[in-house]
Amino acid sequence: MTTYRIASVPADGIGPEVIAAGLQALEVLAKRDGGFSFEVTEFDWSSERYKKTGALMPEDGTEQLKAFDAIFFGAVGAPDVPDHVTLWGLRLPICQGFDQYANVRPTKILPGIASTLAGVGPGELDWVIVRENSEGEYAGMGGRAHRGLPEEVGTEVAVFTRTGVSRIMRYAFKLAQSRPRKLLTVVTKSNAQRHGMVMWDEIAEEVSRDFPDVAWDKMLVDAMTVRMVKKPASLDTIVATNLHADILSDLAGALAGSLGVAPTANIDPERRYPSMFEPIHGSAFDITGKGIANPVATFWTASQMLDHLGEPKAARRLMRAVEKVCADGILTPDVGGTANTAEVTDAVCEAIRGDNI
Repeated sequence: MTTYRIASVPADGIGPEVIAAGLQALEVLAKRDGGFSFEVTEFDWSSERYKKTGALMPEDGTEQLKAFDAIFFGAVGAPDVPDHVTLWGLRLPICQGFDQYANVRPTKILPGIASTLAGVGPGELDWVIVRENSEGEYAGMGGRAHRGLPEEVGTEVAVFTRTGVSRIMRYAFKLAQSRPRKLLTVVTKSNAQRHGMVMWDEIAEEVSRDFPDVAWDKMLVDAMTVRMVKKPASLDTIVATNLHADILSDLAGALAGSLGVAPTANIDPERRYPSMFEPIHGSAFDITGKGIANPVATFWTASQMLDHLGEPKAARRLMRAVEKVCADGILTPDVGGTANTAEVTDAVCEAIRGDNI
């Protein structure tokens, strides 16, 4: 039997609620399949820790995580802590410290969940957004000078390297190649950003030559928002910069019904370090403690983690269970239902145990 070491970082807001639900489902899967188990270690890294100690995680935090097979992450952010402090204090140090350069965000309309787009149903919106996750607009380059004075200046430098762009393009083309439609859309803004984004376009063209079976096109990011809304069936695999994909994937989640069903995988494709898996929805302090957080995004995220760990059969079983429960109408309020987190979780776990899943 294979035992996977999982670092659990529930963090803030509804993070602990949905991570607990995800771990419950993973344990049921492990018992059902019998070929693997989980050894979970929880870390209390969070905004609460920051308020007590001045740091969201210890200085050797990434060093502590190196021994694990994967990281299961909840959400970071608190109303009384500046967002840039929480993001740069926890999530980004892990993503960048472990060179998790491929952020993979699948989106599709699940059975029983209505898209916010009129007349669009399951099968008509089925995308995977690949986000460059190590540089670009979130490289952390820049600074501020003359603080508080009339001449104060702040600079934010987007960094695009040939290595960084080439590897995310290659990852996206390979992913598109593996999907039935073999279709990739490269998102850009090279009409206005004439240096880094022009290089982005040029490298996409270069990499495409190694994938003659993949049809691809290019869209300016503003036009892409229109296409996502008006022609969702024209899209399949999408690759975009750190900032552009961050924004577009939130739009994608909303179009599919709710951010509560949107998953994320932060992948180190070379497997030098553990990859990190997190639901997209954030800490959602407005519903924290009410017991109504949607655990579906976390289940889908757990499915991505299982796939990455080499358990595709269990990953598919988990998603079939989720789809059955959604189709049965056992849904949280954010997608029009009346069930609470525990009821959805119990239903998914029961479905996993079933003979027909």
